[in-house]
Amino acid sequence: MVNYIWVLMTIVGIVFALFNGTMAEVNKAIFVGAKEAVTLCIGLISILVFWLGMMRIAEKSGLLDRLTKLFRPLVKRLFPEVPTNHPAMGYILSNMIANMFGLGNAATPLGIKAMEELQQLNGGKNSASRSMITFLAINTASITIIPTTVIAIRMNYHSASPTEIVVPTLIATIISAIGAILIDRYFYYRRSRKG
Repeated sequence: MVNYIWVLMTIVGIVFALFNGTMAEVNKAIFVGAKEAVTLCIGLISILVFWLGMMRIAEKSGLLDRLTKLFRPLVKRLFPEVPTNHPAMGYILSNMIANMFGLGNAATPLGIKAMEELQQLNGGKNSASRSMITFLAINTASITIIPTTVIAIRMNYHSASPTEIVVPTLIATIISAIGAILIDRYFYYRRSRKG
């Protein structure tokens, strides 16, 4: 559906530019935008490689295991249906830690694996389980300690202080994560009272 919306917006924009005589500006914007996109992607690759390397070092040093043990009691309360030693719990925790360090690209495959494991616990049903809904809410509104992608973009555009976004991002993501959990629990308890 989103693809159709993008195609429709592109067609409407081009038709509008044809009728207004601004096709030259549209062509210029397309080429400048494509060039900036490539430059931005290459700049982001270096930052992501650095942080993925740091995650690998944290994994090898045992820091990730310690963080996992630290957050396990909280995650167990958020996902009471998931057995403690089930692989889903490990993927959920790894996903949350990757998101905390602003590594959305690294968190995505972990999130997909977590959903696959949660689907197995769900018994292959067509409807999402409580844990799947909770994980989706938390993953979408995850707490971010170091917003690496935003910092990389700010550095790429020569921001005077690219890391000044850290504290506002932390505050905003804590509020969004708490909000996501409260809304998730509200709808869960509301649905369970009706059923």
